[in-house]
Amino acid sequence: MKLPSYPTYKDSGVEWLGVVPSHWTVWRLGALFREVAEEGIEGLPILSVSIHDGVSDRELGDEELDRKVTRSDDVTKYRRVEPGDLVYNMMRAWQGGFGTVTVAGMVSPAYVVARPTTALATSFVENLLRTSMAVEEMRRLSKGVTDFRLRLYWDEFKTLKIAVPPEAEQRVIAAFLDRETAKIDALIGEQERLIELLAEKRRAVISHAVTKGLDPNAPMKDSGIAWLGEVPAHWVVSKLKWHIDVLSGFAFPSTGFSGDEESIRLLRGINVGIGRIRWDDVAYWERAEDDGLDRFSLTEGQLVMGMDRPWIEGGARVAILGCDDVPCLLLQRVAALTPKDDLARDFIYAIMHSSDFKNHFITDMTGVSVPHISPDQICSFPFAVPPLDEQKKIIVSLANKTSRLDALVAEAERAIALLKERRAALISAAVTGKIDVRGAFEEAA
Repeated sequence: MKLPSYPTYKDSGVEWLGVVPSHWTVWRLGALFREVAEEGIEGLPILSVSIHDGVSDRELGDEELDRKVTRSDDVTKYRRVEPGDLVYNMMRAWQGGFGTVTVAGMVSPAYVVARPTTALATSFVENLLRTSMAVEEMRRLSKGVTDFRLRLYWDEFKTLKIAVPPEAEQRVIAAFLDRETAKIDALIGEQERLIELLAEKRRAVISHAVTKGLDPNAPMKDSGIAWLGEVPAHWVVSKLKWHIDVLSGFAFPSTGFSGDEESIRLLRGINVGIGRIRWDDVAYWERAEDDGLDRFSLTEGQLVMGMDRPWIEGGARVAILGCDDVPCLLLQRVAALTPKDDLARDFIYAIMHSSDFKNHFITDMTGVSVPHISPDQICSFPFAVPPLDEQKKIIVSLANKTSRLDALVAEAERAIALLKERRAALISAAVTGKIDVRGAFEEAA
């Protein structure tokens, strides 16, 4: 869909905005919104603010409350919000932690509540603030020494300048974006469902290989474990504790975290992804002589697991450290697993990515606000151990089978990335006036 530009433009006088349609007006946010801090009242739902989804439009369940909101029995400690309010998290605004309120409710006192002082489509402002240029401007206005300590206070937030069209046009743009982004989101959802199916298939392939082996004609025996069933007769039924050493991370206090890139990175739970380490959110620690931290210093090739929410959509948060991941220090709630001589690292890595490993623990985590697996639980996992040379053959076979599935997942992830880029570009172009969507919206209506 080719959309036209506006007939005429003018210089906004704001560097990050550049030129805007001639009839749009530049305002400080403080002229469009006022900060409110009204106490919560009984009977209102408690809402959350997500970096990706904005403000929730329903009451959170107990599990979500524990995970997303600092709870209090005193509802007056929450902040009351009304439809049309703009709410943001001071610590996460520059990452997208804000949104438009659509239902009356309450939010955590950690959030700033901004209420329109004039007729305004708040969702238009939200979409504008989500553009990369606005996010960078909010980051610039935030106060703090390092990224993870940045705070965007109201006094700074209200100075941010934006360009807005007349209210009726704001609502047309917002409605157009709702319609078009819903189409893109549906396509993204299809790719995400495909990834889920491929991940399920991958876990099943791994589970069969690490419990039944590669030889369909091998003599079998009862393992004595209901869920494991029969295993090859020459395999030894055991528990992980006899074959691995598990080291839980050190409780580094967050007050000592450093932003100095010359210091050592801390491997936190947030950094452990599915099959890879992610360093997009980094905290550092300054080492001192004889600090007693050598045992928590990790090396290339070590196997690590995030113990909080160990399974997320797509698989287990288990990864092998690569050369680019070290040096780093092991933080609490992350475990480093070192196999003994009779167990190949990649074999235990495969087991931990199997559906059997997940299913063994998942019942213990049901109803828990923050699902967690302990080193003792990891060690208690029962499994069947093939001879070392057979483990290596299984590893090679799995690499061939899973690589095809991984290629399909990578293709779906690329499609999602392109769709998200298209979505962001469309929103940015519409809310900054680079395209005129009024005609397209009226035609569709």
